[in-house]
Amino acid sequence: MIKVEELSYFERDVLKEIGNIGAGHAATALSQLLAEKINMSVPAVTIMPLDRVSDLLGGPEELVIGIYMRVFGAAPSKIIFVFKREDALILVDKLTRNKIGETKEIGEFEESALKEISNIMTGAYLYALIQLTGFTLLPSVPAFACDMAGAILNSALLDCAVIGDHALIIETQFSITERQINGHFFLVPEPGALKTILNALGVGPSCKK
Repeated sequence: MIKVEELSYFERDVLKEIGNIGAGHAATALSQLLAEKINMSVPAVTIMPLDRVSDLLGGPEELVIGIYMRVFGAAPSKIIFVFKREDALILVDKLTRNKIGETKEIGEFEESALKEISNIMTGAYLYALIQLTGFTLLPSVPAFACDMAGAILNSALLDCAVIGDHALIIETQFSITERQINGHFFLVPEPGALKTILNALGVGPSCKK
């Protein structure tokens, strides 16, 4: 079993490239959904202790929107997609064709819209991984939360003590009509999943023997 904190720079670059491919698919899909050009990039793949992940979002008390999914199949993982609340409201405005700033609260309709956006992002990433590995990967129904960053991440990663104490983090940045909306895409592989992925890509431990 490989631990995420033991990944080499080359292995991280391979995972970053997968993220870039997924981001390209997601940008196309979101562009069609919002009827507007979307620029998207994956600037960094970071590995850090789970107890510091909330620092990326402004600290454990930062109010955020989180969507959490499990991934089932050959490489089971956890995916958490997080926006700051103000960025999530802008995304809802864009999706519903409202004026920017019109959406003030997250109700049932707004929650559904954000889940759809997260489904698109997750589907795009998984599609890239499926195309490169040949795996069958299926996401669960998304779970939604609006809470402090620490509470959302602690809840979503509750059983990660069994998996390990580090997370593989893919940070994705969006640009929509001169507004920079920052979204964080967290990937936490379950035991053995990371090794399975890297081996399928020809860069894992078993490929080095």
